[in-house]
Amino acid sequence: MDVVTRKHLNILIQLAEADKHFAKAEREMIFKIAKDRNFPENEVQELIRKPEPIDSLGALSVDQKFEYLQSSIELIMVDQNIFESEIIFCKSLAIKLGFKKSVIDFFLSYHDKYSKAELKQIALKEYL
Repeated sequence: MDVVTRKHLNILIQLAEADKHFAKAEREMIFKIAKDRNFPENEVQELIRKPEPIDSLGALSVDQKFEYLQSSIELIMVDQNIFESEIIFCKSLAIKLGFKKSVIDFFLSYHDKYSKAELKQIALKEYL
């Protein structure tokens, strides 16, 4: 079993539910990530029914940490509604990943002004 993908999907599921409304676009994005990584759909459905506690994320590589953060930002923006509860969740996640929580404000302000590679470079240099 792919533990890294499972943790990633679990975090995204909890984020999607942070605003008490699991939007269809959020659900579709989570299932697409699972499919892209050959993660079983039935396991995603099980995580949706029973999310797991978010354990330590310190063992992830820098690339994995960035990917978790980037996909979290994409998820809160996918339904065109950004809620304070989602921002708080993302800031907490950023801290658990070893980033400064202000990285979330940076992503929200500049997500459409920089490429993913540029966002990654700035995030790793300025916020890690």
